[in-house]
Amino acid sequence: MDWEEADMAKSRLIGDYPVIGIRPTIDGRRGVLNVRGSLEEQTMGMAQAAKKLFEENLCYTNGEPVKVIIANTTIGRVAEAAACADQFKKAGVDITLTVTPCWCYGSETMDMDPMTIKGVWGFNGTERPGAVYLASVLASHAQKGLPAFGIYGHDVQEADATEIPEDVKEKLLRFGRAAVAAATMRGKSYLQIGSITMGIGGSIINPEFFEEYLGMRIESVDEVEIIRRMTEGIYDQKEYEKALAWTKKHCKEGFDKNPDFARKTDEQKKEAWEFVVKMMCIMKDLYNGNPNLPKGCEEEAVGHNAIAGGFQGQRQWTDFYPNGDFAEALMNSSFDWEGARESYILATENDTLNGVAMLFNKLLTNRAQIFADVRTYWSPEAVKKATGYELEGKAKEGKGFLHLINSGAACLDACGEVKDGDGNSVIKPFWEMTESDQKACLDATEWCPADNGYFRGGGFSSRYLTRGEMPATMVRVNIVKGVGPVLQLVEGYTVNLPDEVSDKIWKRTDYTWPCTWFTPRLTGKGAFKSAYDVMNNWGANHGAITYGHIGADLITLCSILRIPVCMHNVPEEEIFRPAAWNAFGMDKEGQDYRACKAYGPMYK
Repeated sequence: MDWEEADMAKSRLIGDYPVIGIRPTIDGRRGVLNVRGSLEEQTMGMAQAAKKLFEENLCYTNGEPVKVIIANTTIGRVAEAAACADQFKKAGVDITLTVTPCWCYGSETMDMDPMTIKGVWGFNGTERPGAVYLASVLASHAQKGLPAFGIYGHDVQEADATEIPEDVKEKLLRFGRAAVAAATMRGKSYLQIGSITMGIGGSIINPEFFEEYLGMRIESVDEVEIIRRMTEGIYDQKEYEKALAWTKKHCKEGFDKNPDFARKTDEQKKEAWEFVVKMMCIMKDLYNGNPNLPKGCEEEAVGHNAIAGGFQGQRQWTDFYPNGDFAEALMNSSFDWEGARESYILATENDTLNGVAMLFNKLLTNRAQIFADVRTYWSPEAVKKATGYELEGKAKEGKGFLHLINSGAACLDACGEVKDGDGNSVIKPFWEMTESDQKACLDATEWCPADNGYFRGGGFSSRYLTRGEMPATMVRVNIVKGVGPVLQLVEGYTVNLPDEVSDKIWKRTDYTWPCTWFTPRLTGKGAFKSAYDVMNNWGANHGAITYGHIGADLITLCSILRIPVCMHNVPEEEIFRPAAWNAFGMDKEGQDYRACKAYGPMYK
């Protein structure tokens, strides 16, 4: 049996997953009419409903439902707020949601921990002023410099209503997804293997960004460590043998584009296969350790607790050794010889900023990611000139498309051969990846001997064409001097072109690399008037592409991290940021920049 069941309960990382704590706040008045007592059931009911919503709809990257706890009692005065804070501290709560149907004493009952990510849901009913408390406590948060998301339903509900309105559900889940993503990064590592690739700015790691904005540390390992471990046998021999057998069976070698005089021999290719498989085993060990290393290798066995990382490769490594494409493609995929498993984040060319964008996407979707060059804009006119083909469907609506292609680090899941129940192409969370899904990805992929002009040391590049029309979001983090980190995103679709059209265009660049055609969803404004304008406004050579339209979630996540969003095509009504952002001006983009600057990074 080649495939193994996904182990959803296991985490590769040290440290517990973030916990959401629900704070049911209540009117503290008792007296003859016992105001508090009359509200206990409804208040706790709101807390229970929120808990159920989170548990049923949100999960960690290992597939387990998020852990949610409720304060032991309702919170009517400061003593109960203090007791709740103590309870939550002991339980590892990073995210709090305060819920109430009524008036409460804001500064007495609010969450005062500067390190928790905060939301407040005030019930929209006329019998009790939950909305008044919501406005009051959000004002207190703003006054104290503690940003909080305000959640208020559009329609008035009956006093005894127990269901959560759809618009409230949407905001609660957006807050929950983004908060869990932000908190998951805390205390983890970015592992750079090597350093700067070919002068790429994103490869120049910025420790302050990781430490101050994400709460992560930088771990730096020279590429020679991989060679040392190969040479000294510091890897799991049984895993290596299993991985090599699996690779020989499932990873078919593709065509060799090199001229005869520049080709590697069959023996060299055989050795390269053994090298790249061993290389991937070692890189996984570097990320998260391995208890099965040989005796005497206890130091190497602990790993670097890496939630994301990057591999330099070019040029010093790839001029001499087989390239990293095999490891990059498979680690970013949701399966390997272990069967279905949580994908890794491994940025090619150690583009740390694209690695962060991939990490954001993964944490919000729990799906494998595409790393690609944003290489070429193809206008309808250029396509017709090159192929005779008139664009149709989404590509026509987008006024052209972008060619997304890079030598290795796109997940195999992006081939589009995995289908949902309706037969649509999809990238699934790893725990939904069946044996047949994994086989479909492997069957759609061939591994072409590397272009020896680019990669003198040889190796193999994954090759497939993304088929099917999938919703997708392309994302990039950049650092701009004088501003700091900014994020840009574009929601759009993968494009399915006729094979003969794809071939003609694809052959104008590297035909041995994984290929995705992408077109944006246009708004008619700014950077979203055409696919050309998206390309012309993109801030770097790489992009991180995820399945689904997650722009609104990314905007919410960035507001938690104090990263302004400089380019997006998300409808204004879907933008959800902390309530205090409204005090920084009336334009949504400008207030984002001003608020992020005023609050600054959480971990500074």
